Amino acid sequence: MVAVCPGSFDPVTYGHLDIIQRAAATFDKVIVAVLRNASKSPLFTIEERKELLIEVTRDYPNVEVDSFDDLLINYMKQKQAHVIVKGLRAVSDFEYELQMASLNRKLSSDIETFFMMSSTTYSYLSSSIVKQIAQFNGPVGDLVPEAVEKALRHKFDSIRK
Repeated sequence: MVAVCPGSFDPVTYGHLDIIQRAAATFDKVIVAVLRNASKSPLFTIEERKELLIEVTRDYPNVEVDSFDDLLINYMKQKQAHVIVKGLRAVSDFEYELQMASLNRKLSSDIETFFMMSSTTYSYLSSSIVKQIAQFNGPVGDLVPEAVEKALRHKFDSIRK
């Protein structure tokens, strides 16, 4: 069974990787799909986010990295996937994701959404927090893989110049 794990991944964190790893152990194939969200101003380009995801998921042979800028349901049909995997950190995540899952189910009744609770180790972690810490040269090595930490440092160093 093919599952899609959609998100902005700006940048990918250990919380994201926890969900991706667990999804990869559960489903035959997992497509990590980077959303092109016009309403957000990302730090990293789509290509940079994809490159980082490819690097940090290279040990998972059944994980593929892609991007999309359409309705998730349309992307799912294009990829012949029937499962959406979403990580939940808190009740606030659940309220939003439940609404999205209900809308997706209404748009396509053959699509199921699987919610995975974040490991307690990462329940506080978000890309926004990581970017904020990295922007001020704070330590993010425990929050993101080394490749992502380097990319953050490089990105913020180039912004400061």
